[in-house]
Amino acid sequence: MVPTKGLTVVTRLSDADYARAEQMLAPYRAQRVPGSAVNPQWLTDGARFWYQAGTRFVLVDPSAGTRRDAFDHERLAATLSRASGHAVDADDLPITSLEFEIDEARRYAQDAVRFSAFEKRWEWSESAGTCVEVEGDEPTAPDEVVSPDKAWVAFRRDGNIWVRSRTGSEEFALTEDAEPHFDYGSLPDALGSRALMRNLGLPQPLTVYWSPDSTRVLVHRLDQRGLPEQVLVESSPRDGGPPVEHRSRYPMPGDEAVPTLSWAVLDLATRTLVRQQDEPYPVTHPLAMVYVWWSGKTGDAVHYLHHSRDARALELRRLNPATGATTVLVSESGTTRVDPTPQLGETPMAHVLDTGEVIWWSQREGWGHLYLYSADGQEVSNITSGQWLVRKVLWVDQERRQVWLLATGLDHDDPYVRQICRVGLDGSEFTRVTRDDLDHDAVSPLEGGYVIDRASTVRTPPHSVVLDADGEVAVELEQPDASALETLGWAAPERFRTTAADGKTPIWGLLWRPYGFDPEQSYPVIDCIYPGPQVHRAAASFDNVMPGEAESLAALGFAVVAVDGRGTAGRSKAFHDRSYGALDDAGSLVDHIAAIRELGHRYSWLDTDRVGIVGHSGGGYATARALLTHPEFYSVGVAVSGNHDMGIYVPMWPEQYHGDVSEEAKRAMSNATLAANLRGKLLLIHGELDDNVLPAQTLRLVAALIEADKDFDMLLIPGAEHALLGHTHYTTRKTWDYFTRHLHNTTPPTHRVKPLPLPGSTST
Repeated sequence: MVPTKGLTVVTRLSDADYARAEQMLAPYRAQRVPGSAVNPQWLTDGARFWYQAGTRFVLVDPSAGTRRDAFDHERLAATLSRASGHAVDADDLPITSLEFEIDEARRYAQDAVRFSAFEKRWEWSESAGTCVEVEGDEPTAPDEVVSPDKAWVAFRRDGNIWVRSRTGSEEFALTEDAEPHFDYGSLPDALGSRALMRNLGLPQPLTVYWSPDSTRVLVHRLDQRGLPEQVLVESSPRDGGPPVEHRSRYPMPGDEAVPTLSWAVLDLATRTLVRQQDEPYPVTHPLAMVYVWWSGKTGDAVHYLHHSRDARALELRRLNPATGATTVLVSESGTTRVDPTPQLGETPMAHVLDTGEVIWWSQREGWGHLYLYSADGQEVSNITSGQWLVRKVLWVDQERRQVWLLATGLDHDDPYVRQICRVGLDGSEFTRVTRDDLDHDAVSPLEGGYVIDRASTVRTPPHSVVLDADGEVAVELEQPDASALETLGWAAPERFRTTAADGKTPIWGLLWRPYGFDPEQSYPVIDCIYPGPQVHRAAASFDNVMPGEAESLAALGFAVVAVDGRGTAGRSKAFHDRSYGALDDAGSLVDHIAAIRELGHRYSWLDTDRVGIVGHSGGGYATARALLTHPEFYSVGVAVSGNHDMGIYVPMWPEQYHGDVSEEAKRAMSNATLAANLRGKLLLIHGELDDNVLPAQTLRLVAALIEADKDFDMLLIPGAEHALLGHTHYTTRKTWDYFTRHLHNTTPPTHRVKPLPLPGSTST
């Protein structure tokens, strides 16, 4: 029987259905595919690394071709149980902050491993079989940075930079002139996750960079003086006292003043400070503090990327650490944003070689490619070219004059599939190291020499290996399977290609079938959205995190889609620029509609008359935008932490990705101006202490909906910040309930989702 479009089908969900969906949330889902995430922690010799695969800790020596347990888990568990008085399971070691380094100054045994457990520090000796408590060796905190030689720790005190020896024998200040809102090594209040760190009970992180020889510290000085303040009220403090105000410096689009920074080099031996000589430059995102690095084995120079406030100009600058003088090495400008990477947050592809030559990534010819600048900057040549994209530089083999990279678009079946390649710096001998239909998510240590390749598809968990400088497998690491997920009803999402609303541009996405799928039934659809435009949404790899909790929604009997419409990142410059000046289009909602409708024609079991949408942050904006601009298509939405009025958001997105911050443009981007269009069911969720997207964003939309006499639902969470950590179990259940009521047309079950583990937690 072919289901009738538009026929309301009642799907009744039980507590067991909710419990299964809970097990498909990311923290629990990952436990069922141990070894799927290999995150290498390289030792200081740059030749060995360790990682955690499920509950096991693994040590790898690529040059020797070995992979082994980092220690005897069973012996350690038994010994730690006796030493601590706590029962310890070898398959669930409660240990964090591991250190494998040999450190004679602190009298490490040759085979020692140090770690934290039960709020104490311990040292395990493999040869002696002992586990003893260590006094005075606490792991570094988020506001501390250890020097490469492990001898010093940099930290901040009253806004100034201090250092102390690891032995505790010395401690002194390297700066003394910090002022309120004019300090060293801090992050901007806006986008700095201050509320998140406060809620987690952690100090604000410190951003400093030690020179390779551990003699100097590079740090920025951040100036937030004179910026407008915003006030958030914590209505229900944990101590039960009266409401508490939290103030933060928060400029908005078009404001004359934004944070600025300048660099300084601090010398430990002379206790002197060398300041950057040119003018401080604007900071619109914390990444400005990350796009900087020391060059040379001892730190002969500092290089950093300088973005204009509107991001239409990008420069690579060299800072002389002895004088503070700066020199522009590469400069590029454009009529739209000039990016240093395909996606915001990735490592910039600017490399200064020992010869003085510069490898530079640019989209100047319409696609992201690598260029080689001569040491004097007078000659520029292509390293790569063509209608495909250099996604990432893995490492530069200066001896062979080759660069290893990740490329996408080489296979036109899917422009997002990453392949490992290498090419000569003169553009010759382009070689595909991998040539298959797998997506290769590869990383390499700073010194290069090896590549850790994690190859997967949406159906196949990552097969991880270490490749040597010739592209041969040096060590096999992990090859997990998805059988433990399949026992819960999991089936891999379908990677699909469809056509954008312009009728010609191919676009890609993911489709999750409902658990217990029956092609004779009719299923409502949920669009799991994040519009970017600084990233793309639906990758070709296994268990992509960007689609959020699509798996849990599929477990509740919904068909779920994630779509990369025109204007998102990861393809050509023209494809990405579709969003420039069009942030109000929220990642090309018309492309999402076109994709879902086309899928509905392919699959009769997709009920495109019952379409919901959900998203967080920019996805929250897009969710409300969808219901307000396309009420004939989207009928139910859950908008979480949405920036519904970008005219009162941080300057970066409107100024750099839209380009127009006039009053007319701000009104065009505001969801509040469209409140009268609401016809469907809308749930708005926001944390009262969200210092990224201010709760005023949602409340302005609320005010407009009330003014328009529209029915909607709202959940304002006391004490919650932008990510809603500590509250996601509740917001997850409320989201499920909302779609169950309004898309499945039935009453939700009574099951309660348990709180999810917080970052750094060892609980399972």
